[in-house]
Amino acid sequence: MAQNPFHILEKMDPELVNLVKDSKKLAVTDGALPKKFKLLVAMALDAAHGSAAGVKSLALQAMQAGATKEEVTETLRVALYVSGAGAVFTAVEAFEEIF
Repeated sequence: MAQNPFHILEKMDPELVNLVKDSKKLAVTDGALPKKFKLLVAMALDAAHGSAAGVKSLALQAMQAGATKEEVTETLRVALYVSGAGAVFTAVEAFEEIF
């Protein structure tokens, strides 16, 4: 994703953008769960919701945070278990570009 997805909202409602950024920081900062695990959970949720772009972005972020290719693909097993085959097809679409 080359362009900031919030570029329009930054002009229209910067307070909302700040809330989203604060929420992300709260959600994925190292805590009881390491950042990479939190990003993998988010990736599984995006796969389940059909967002290939989100899977790609979160898989790359998780790997930058230390996740292995095996951890990324194993997370997909959890998404399949919980959400069914649609999550697998969404993730495969994203994985074609990064693996």
